[in-house]
Amino acid sequence: MRNSALQERRNRQILAHIVRAYIESGEPVSSRAISKGFEETLSTATIRNVMADLEDGGFLYQPHTSAGRVPTAAAYRFFAQEIASQATITAVDREWIQREMGGATSASEITERAGHVLAEVSNGLGIIVSPPLSKTVMEHARMWLLPDGRVVVVLISPGGNTRDKVLRPHRLFTQAELDATADFLNQQYSGWTLEAIRADLLQKLATERERYEGIVQSALTLCDPAVLGDESALHVHVEGTAQIVGAADFASQAQLRDLLAAIEEKHRLVTVLNACIETPEPVHVQIGVKEISEAGENLALISAAYTRNDQVQGSLGVLGPTRMHYERAMTAVAYVAQLFSEALSKT
Repeated sequence: MRNSALQERRNRQILAHIVRAYIESGEPVSSRAISKGFEETLSTATIRNVMADLEDGGFLYQPHTSAGRVPTAAAYRFFAQEIASQATITAVDREWIQREMGGATSASEITERAGHVLAEVSNGLGIIVSPPLSKTVMEHARMWLLPDGRVVVVLISPGGNTRDKVLRPHRLFTQAELDATADFLNQQYSGWTLEAIRADLLQKLATERERYEGIVQSALTLCDPAVLGDESALHVHVEGTAQIVGAADFASQAQLRDLLAAIEEKHRLVTVLNACIETPEPVHVQIGVKEISEAGENLALISAAYTRNDQVQGSLGVLGPTRMHYERAMTAVAYVAQLFSEALSKT
């Protein structure tokens, strides 16, 4: 239910003006500043009354008695959901993003360029989370036997990306068995995700055990995401660490160190960013991201899912100070996700 302070259209307009003014200046916003820029002719007394109502509603606070007002997390949330969500990308940003991402030929190059764009528009972090291993599309598999019985499994994805893992399987394999298993996977499952491969292998075992038991059991053992280890946290591309350190407000050096540790560890970024895949909004906005670190209270996360051939693969987004240009950041995230999906589908 909408907060009573926002029932009137005029109150919502004034709050949007205050948020915009504070994002631009970083200084508390006075009633006089709002009256000068407001489309209606309102007295400063009327605007002060509205600002007092918005403060009572939890949307503004006054850092000092004589100062103007500053938006709270609730104000940023309102602005993102009801104002910025209606924005469309500018022609300048559209052309710039196309220019930055155009010409990339490999998945790694596409990822690097997308991360740079996202960091630039947010004055913070640009983050791209690669799909978990179970969602990885396999174009080709190779397997080698090591002298001590361990097996090297290399999975090559479209665009030339590779993931490799050294396994110690529960039984010894010969190189001939490994070659036969790799040939079977390459002939039957090129272009499939590991998740889909595993489901089909289990179905084959259930219905045609005698025909498939040997080769399928080997494939299940050597191409199982659970055995290979889901290392999604290691496949995170992050750009703009220096920018977010300089742009965001931190209560202490301890908060800053905690945030930098979270960025370095990356698994917390993965958990929060991938949560956007479960949400219905094309672009998900989270104001205050304490799941990452205590410093996350002063940060905002804007994220979107990306696809490959219409199948959700992972997520990308920006992590920046709450005082960011939401319209630009949200439209850029949506457009980068679109171009990123199109580029991946072509690789």
